[in-house]
Amino acid sequence: MGKTIAIANQKGGVGKTTTAVNLAASMAATKRKVLLIDLDPQGNATMGSGIDKYEVNASAYELLIDGTPLDQVVQKDTSGNFDLVAANSDVTAAEIKLMECFAREVKLKNALAPFKSDYDFIIIDCPPSLNMLTVNAMSAADSVLVPMQCEYYALEGLTALMDTISKLAEVVNPDLAIEGILRTMFDPRNRLANDVSEQLKNHFGEKVYRTVIPRNVRLAEAPSFGTPVMYYDKSSAGARAYLALAGEMIRRAEKEKSKQVA
Repeated sequence: MGKTIAIANQKGGVGKTTTAVNLAASMAATKRKVLLIDLDPQGNATMGSGIDKYEVNASAYELLIDGTPLDQVVQKDTSGNFDLVAANSDVTAAEIKLMECFAREVKLKNALAPFKSDYDFIIIDCPPSLNMLTVNAMSAADSVLVPMQCEYYALEGLTALMDTISKLAEVVNPDLAIEGILRTMFDPRNRLANDVSEQLKNHFGEKVYRTVIPRNVRLAEAPSFGTPVMYYDKSSAGARAYLALAGEMIRRAEKEKSKQVA
């Protein structure tokens, strides 16, 4: 049974989509079967995976609104060797249409249910706002990964996000947990970044990943070539960091699984 992880932060520009694409590619590189679901109408994760969002025949809209089965929506020919549910401007309409649907909060969860065992990891790239698409992601997910920059305002925003996640969990998914907090665009020369990083570790302990994603030019360039950074420049600091993150997350997942068996 696959583990479903929503990547969410209500603040934009924190490396959410970069993390979704590169984590999916890194996990796929370890021979895991991975599905990436792009729920952001901007479709950046779709483009970053080498799929032209303007050319797709089916997107998250068809999955959520038309009830098209997942295996008929999925894109197999991504540049990161993972499966993809694409997004484009149609997904904006999906958000509006969802308001008219019965059981609208669990449309994604129900759509994924027959296919969860086909994947080791399902990663959902959420929109940078709390809307019905994000609620669907939280309902379908086992856990939430929160990417954040080590800045003062980000720290304040994190408190609000944690509160939102816990309230959503009460309503749509009591089993929803925090997968982890990922420090992104990190510059170790910045004193404030180091201070915020220490505060995070003191407050959230093991929930903060040991892996830190650095500011990296190659990481910023890769999306314009429609490819994850590990296939754009595998020796770059960004590529190495996401491979390390995938390894850390896989070890955690295996540890959890062995505890459940015991």
